[in-house]
Amino acid sequence: MANFAKPSAPRFSVEVYQNEFLAEGARDVHAIVTVTSTGGATATRTSVAPGGAAVVIMVDCSGSMEYPPDKMRGAREATAAAVDTLRDGTAFAVIAGTHVAREVYPRQGRLAIADAATRAQAKEALRGLTSGGGTAIGTWLRLADGLLHGSTAAIRHGILLTDGRNEHEDPAVLRATLDACAGRFTCDARGVGTDWEVKEVTGIASALLGTADIVADPARLTEDFTHMMEKVMGKEVADVSLRLWTPVGAEVLYVKQVAPAVQDLTGRRTEASPRAGDYPTGSWGDESREYHVCVRVPGASVGQEMLAARAALLMPGAPGEDPAVLAQGLVRAVWTDDLAASTAINPQVAHYTGQAELAQAIQQGLEARKLGDVGGATAKLGRAVQLASSSGNADTAKLLAKVVDVVDAAAGTVRLKAKVADADEMTLETRSTQTVRVRKS
Repeated sequence: MANFAKPSAPRFSVEVYQNEFLAEGARDVHAIVTVTSTGGATATRTSVAPGGAAVVIMVDCSGSMEYPPDKMRGAREATAAAVDTLRDGTAFAVIAGTHVAREVYPRQGRLAIADAATRAQAKEALRGLTSGGGTAIGTWLRLADGLLHGSTAAIRHGILLTDGRNEHEDPAVLRATLDACAGRFTCDARGVGTDWEVKEVTGIASALLGTADIVADPARLTEDFTHMMEKVMGKEVADVSLRLWTPVGAEVLYVKQVAPAVQDLTGRRTEASPRAGDYPTGSWGDESREYHVCVRVPGASVGQEMLAARAALLMPGAPGEDPAVLAQGLVRAVWTDDLAASTAINPQVAHYTGQAELAQAIQQGLEARKLGDVGGATAKLGRAVQLASSSGNADTAKLLAKVVDVVDAAAGTVRLKAKVADADEMTLETRSTQTVRVRKS
C-alpha cells in the first residue's frame, strides 16, 4: 500500500482484501478495494477558499407540492436551512422546478457567493416560492449544469427535491440530460411524500454519483437538507477516479462500489491507455468507500503467480499535467494445488457479494409483489431477510419487517403482509442499495 498526497489535501489510502490463491486453470480474481480519505481540513473551517465549492439547489414547485400544503412549506424551510449551512465563500443558486426551470436566486444566470448578506437575500427570495405547473426534471438539471459550468469551483454539486413523476418530459430527454451532466457535477436527489417514482429519483442520483432517499414526512425535510449540505461542505477533492491497470491477456469483468451503497461502475469506464481504464468516484471528504473488482486472467499452472491488476486513485492535474496518484494497491493471482487455500473465500469478498445480492433480492421481490407474483415475491424477500440477518444489516432488516411477517429470519421464511403503507414500501426500495461494513475481527 502506498500513499501520495499534497500536505494541504486529505490523505488517501488503498487496501486490497482478497484470496489470491486459485486452483489450476481458474481465471476469475475477486478483490475488495477499500479507499479511505482522512485528514481533511474542512471539518474545522467556517469558510471555503474562492473557487472551492459551488452548489445549486433545485426545488420542485409543481402544482402537486401544494397537496398537502406542508410539502411546499417544508421545501421552503428546508432550502432556507440548507442556505444557512453554506460556508462563506461557497458559490450557490436556487432553482424553482416545474415544467420549466426558473432561477429564484440570485438570477441573471450567475451564482451568488455565500456570506451573511447573500444568505439573507436568498432566504427572502424563498418566501416567494409558490406551487403550480408540471414536472420536467431535465430542464432543472440543464439549468443547474449551466450555472455550475460557469463556475471555477472544484466541487460542483446539486441537491434536487421532487414530489412527483417526471410527467411533462419524454424519458429519453431526461436520460440524455443525465448523460450530458455526468462528470460535470454530482447530485443528491430526494423524493418527498409518496407520489414520486423511486426508479427516477434513484436513477438521477446514480447517474450523477450522488445519494438518493425518501423523506416521507415533509416535516423531516429541514433535517435532511441540513445533513446533506453539511456533507457537501465537507468535500475537498473533486473528480477522483479509480484507475485499474491489467496485464496483457487480463480483462476487468466488473467494478462495483459496495459500500456505503451498491453502485455498478462497470459501464462508466473510460480508456486511459491500452491496458488501463478509469472509473469515476466523484468528490471526497473524510470518508471510506469499498469497491468489488473482478478481473479475468489467463489460466496458469500450479506455482505460477502474476499481478492481476493495479488499482490507483487519481486526481486530475492542472491543464497539461498528468493526473496525481493519491494512493494505489495491488491485486494478485497465485495458482496452487492446495484445495483449502484455493477454495477459501475472503471474508470481505463474501460479505459484499452478499450485500449486492441483498439489494437485488429486495428490488426483485418488490417488483414481483407489484406484479401480483406472491410466490416470487415471498421467495425473493425471504432471501433478503436471510441475507440481512446473516450480515448484521439491522436497518434493512427493520425495513423488510414492514413489508413481510418474518417467521424465521435465519431460514428466510416469511409471509407477505396483506397491507403495506406506500411509504414503507418506497423506503425499502429506495434504501435497498445501502450496505453495512464487514464485521472486523
